[in-house]
Amino acid sequence: MTQTLQEIIDANPEAETFRFGDSPELCAEILALVRSGEKTATCEAASAYGKGGDEWPEVGRRDIALNWDGTPAVMVETVEVKTRRFTDMDAEFVAAQGEFRDLDHWRAGYEAYFSRTGEFSEDMKLMCERFKLIEDYA
Repeated sequence: MTQTLQEIIDANPEAETFRFGDSPELCAEILALVRSGEKTATCEAASAYGKGGDEWPEVGRRDIALNWDGTPAVMVETVEVKTRRFTDMDAEFVAAQGEFRDLDHWRAGYEAYFSRTGEFSEDMKLMCERFKLIEDYA
């Protein structure tokens, strides 16, 4: 039986909902990596959290990643949260993100992403999260 988003939220009232990426195609690509186990980490501009933004991830909290259309895709549990600057990203964390060939590929991809959102600077702070897949709603 397929659960609705409301049923999942009712059963997990502390959970936040979010989408990976900034397009339907990128969202689907990233969700496939999460489902395969290749993606166990993500990052976002630290400025996206707080006043009017998302809640900062917390270790142990389970959140619901949505498909682009707003339906539930997967539930993940945060296992680590750190803050670092864009220029301090390392190859090990990039590998855990699953979608990049190497650190240079990550830099180019995220510079383009943050530039599209009007956030990019070399010294910007990032929220870096490691997570594990708890449930797949597909």
